[in-house]
Amino acid sequence: MIHVKRDFEVKLSKNEVVAPVLPVQENRMPLSNLDLLLPPMDVGVFFCYKKPENFTFESMMVVLKKALAQTLVSYYAFVGELVKNEAGEPEILYNNRGVDFVEALADVEIKDLDLYNPDATVEGKLVPKRKKGLLAIQATQLKCGGMVVACTFSHRMADAYSANMFLVSWAEMALSKPLTQIPSFCRSILFPRRPTIYDVSVDNMYVPISTLPPPPEANDQGSDADDDQIAISRIYYIQSDRINDLQLLANADNGSSSSKRKRTKLEAFSAFLWKMIAAGEFNRNDKFCRLGIVVDGRTRLINGDENQAKLIEPYFGNVLSIPFGEKKIEELKERPLSWIANEIHEFLESAVTKEHFLGLIDWVEAHRPEPCLAKIYCSGASEEEPAVVVSSGQHFPVKKMNFGWGEPCFGSYHFPWGGKSGYVMPMPSPKGNGDWIVYMHLLKGQLELIETNAANVFSPLTCQYLCLD
Repeated sequence: MIHVKRDFEVKLSKNEVVAPVLPVQENRMPLSNLDLLLPPMDVGVFFCYKKPENFTFESMMVVLKKALAQTLVSYYAFVGELVKNEAGEPEILYNNRGVDFVEALADVEIKDLDLYNPDATVEGKLVPKRKKGLLAIQATQLKCGGMVVACTFSHRMADAYSANMFLVSWAEMALSKPLTQIPSFCRSILFPRRPTIYDVSVDNMYVPISTLPPPPEANDQGSDADDDQIAISRIYYIQSDRINDLQLLANADNGSSSSKRKRTKLEAFSAFLWKMIAAGEFNRNDKFCRLGIVVDGRTRLINGDENQAKLIEPYFGNVLSIPFGEKKIEELKERPLSWIANEIHEFLESAVTKEHFLGLIDWVEAHRPEPCLAKIYCSGASEEEPAVVVSSGQHFPVKKMNFGWGEPCFGSYHFPWGGKSGYVMPMPSPKGNGDWIVYMHLLKGQLELIETNAANVFSPLTCQYLCLD
């Protein structure tokens, strides 16, 4: 029997601000049009390390802080804070504030961490709360001598690609390696065109916040039914064989025609997830269910142009779009996985082009300074219509996060956001064998149904899946 511990205590032992080794000249930098599409929310990430042989916790802190101070010279956007400009829009103020760095001690061993339930063990304990700055870091010493290193950053200034770039640079600096990628904060590469041009399809994906209906009034009368409508976070393990099986099912009716390209693992997984969520919507067959997939626009804007690649590959900021599909729940229940995967592929086609991202930049410009938002974030037309966003974390750099005492035995993003739609991120297992770690933030009832009906696919994460040997 696997023992887990959820009620452990975490004591903060030290709190300081780490500044770059070279001061940054005070300045302001506007957010790009694509940054402005992100609501004010934070994203967390954490890595678990076994007890090292030749390092104490104190010596590891010296390495982490020294490397951070050096890395912040290149990633100077993190040493400021978000302020508002004259138009009321957020922008970055470089003021050498530095990065909050917390040291803590947790009365738990790494093998006893209940990582399946991050709401109980990660949230508010191992991942820090971001306060005034744009990045917060916490290093927690565990009872066994292991450690958890966690970061929380503002999503308004960085997407997962940018965050991964920073994390890898931090680890490289700790090993005295040259940085693989020097970040660029050149906002001009995402300037709008004159005159602005965009397709009407963007209006179906994004919306000015002022046009949204007011949120429903809170219901103070709790019940078991209401309990199923509470959003919670869980982390699962999916073996590569199960992923391959889903991909085979997603391609079952595609034949060998060159016009029907093979559906990807992400498309197959998303189709299965969409179908599972719809299956739990009893007596709501006439309602709709939405599924969106986050698309990184860097490769689309590069579009094979080597000169563009030199500008866009190191770009630090948000370059995202979230196309989504909307289908009747009855249809999702009855149709085969291959049909659902084809529907996903079809709505993705609209957002995997250079013109789509140029048009999205122009669309934001046409609506400024009005704040706008992806429609999928707003869920469906009512609380009865479920929605979920899938974001691929397959480039999550868990194997590259070696600061000198070995690779992490586990790592994951942590994103318990307050949106109406759910959020799911599949990431590579630290074992590097093709298995997946999947972070899921969904309604409690949806997760219970998935665990019941898809137990052969989703295994609750336990220490047996960690690289502890």
